[in-house]
Amino acid sequence: MVLGTYKEALSARSTDKQIQKIAQDGGIVSALLSFALDEKIIDGAVVAGPGKDMWKPEPQVALTSDELLAAAGTKYTFSPNVWMLKKAVRQYGLEKVGTVAIPCQTMGIRKMQSYPFGVRFVADKIALLLGIYCMENFPFASLQTFISEKMGVSPELVEKMDIGKGKFWIYTADEELSIPLKETHGYEQSGCKVCLDYVAELADLSTGSVGSPDGWSTVLTRTDAGESVFKLAVDAGLIETKPMADVKPGLGLLEKLAKDKKTKNQKTIDERIAMGLPVPYKASTEKEDPLANF
Repeated sequence: MVLGTYKEALSARSTDKQIQKIAQDGGIVSALLSFALDEKIIDGAVVAGPGKDMWKPEPQVALTSDELLAAAGTKYTFSPNVWMLKKAVRQYGLEKVGTVAIPCQTMGIRKMQSYPFGVRFVADKIALLLGIYCMENFPFASLQTFISEKMGVSPELVEKMDIGKGKFWIYTADEELSIPLKETHGYEQSGCKVCLDYVAELADLSTGSVGSPDGWSTVLTRTDAGESVFKLAVDAGLIETKPMADVKPGLGLLEKLAKDKKTKNQKTIDERIAMGLPVPYKASTEKEDPLANF
């Protein structure tokens, strides 16, 4: 159960060359949200769009494929997408909302749907929730430190960031640079240390690069809604897939990282309990899955 409940695991990528060029890894989130928008499965999507400061995203409501593509690519600092959901429904008038979220945000959205006090007429408008794998997230100041101090590059010159092969990578127009991921430890958001979810277990569909080759993403379809939109996009030729058994490094690496996060952060949770500090999970020391409480 380290990956949560899912229907199917596949390696996939968008067949759109433009999405492949600008999106992260296989471009699954961009491809699915664009497809869902074109097919009227959703009326719009809340995404992490470009902000005023370089690499500091701001949540925005995307109503067109062009707006979705403008927000493509992973940002390794927090974007409060959940905050924008209410605006998407009440100010934009969307009846069917799609969104992308990291695991902690996914938990919040599902809890909001389970206990919709104060968010009436919002929770039931969420039609598609796509989750992205996340081990940890960094404050914007941390990113600036990595790039300018540790890597000696002005953040304004960075065109893409990535985490892979045990390193934090940046890409400029002229070069690619990296530092060992262990050098980023201690800079993450404090809440990341008590999060037990690596693969967005409560999303309709979860995706990330781990387990698949470069340029591809590992996809876990979890709900009927996630499975349906994914299969429709595949049937339309917008996404191509490979069985996980045929790719390297495979699902085993994803399972290992998901288990490592649960094990490591469970220790932090138990330490907080011993000190009388609050924790986000009721069943923190029980054998049952804490996420099952949502």
